[in-house]
Amino acid sequence: MVIPVREDLPLRRPPLVTGALLAVNVLVFAVGPASGLAPPHGSAQQRDCAQQRYAERWGAVPAELLGNRPLPPAALPAPVPGSPRCPDVAAPGKVPALSALSSLFVHGGWLHLLGNLLFLAVFGGGVEERLGRLRFLALYLGVGCLATYGYALAEAHTAEAVRPLIGASGAIAGVLGGCLRLFPRARVTALVPLLLFLPLRFPAWLVLGFWFGTQGWLARSAGQAGPGVAYLVHVVGFALGFLAAWALYGRRRGAGPPVRAAGARRESDPDPV
Repeated sequence: MVIPVREDLPLRRPPLVTGALLAVNVLVFAVGPASGLAPPHGSAQQRDCAQQRYAERWGAVPAELLGNRPLPPAALPAPVPGSPRCPDVAAPGKVPALSALSSLFVHGGWLHLLGNLLFLAVFGGGVEERLGRLRFLALYLGVGCLATYGYALAEAHTAEAVRPLIGASGAIAGVLGGCLRLFPRARVTALVPLLLFLPLRFPAWLVLGFWFGTQGWLARSAGQAGPGVAYLVHVVGFALGFLAAWALYGRRRGAGPPVRAAGARRESDPDPV
């Protein structure tokens, strides 16, 4: 695995939508029980139950999405099999269709949040500038919701159908797929853990293609969803993002990065020998 830290694309203007999405994700997480920054909830079990109710209220439950109605609290399982059951509390006013959107801004912990936002911060700016702010926002939200519904269809007859799905990874995977379509030969600086986190530069197609292949393998080997990780959402989001960027930007060739600095090589120019 590699950890991307920078995409070498000069930007003509600040990526305001990407920045706003980063800020909203952080703000929503900060006010939720998983951050530890919200008012205390008492014992560890009480905090876990508060997080469970938060995920059930704002997360996307596949069975609710497909049936278009909230499930009774007793039908929702404990977050971890075998853990103590929290008191059943109904989610007042929950609209399942809207939960496909709200779930994109809910995260289960700091590592979950920061891992997602790192990829958005690295790859979002270039895609936003190439597509334009409104189309980029449409890609992010639209792909995120469609990936959530795709996951719901795939898990309709499994135990995951009644577990809340949370996190922005489906939408961010769509941004990665869009980046692969728009900037396949851009250079990405990444840290390589196997080489003591040595920073190296790779073509975007290699980093993103490897990421996509890894997610597909994990989705298959883990039965489409491991504990706390819905790998299939990543696969579906990436594919939809690639197709959305193709549709929104068209089949243009040779357009290069958003702006070309003096002496800089276009993303579409041949690689130097």
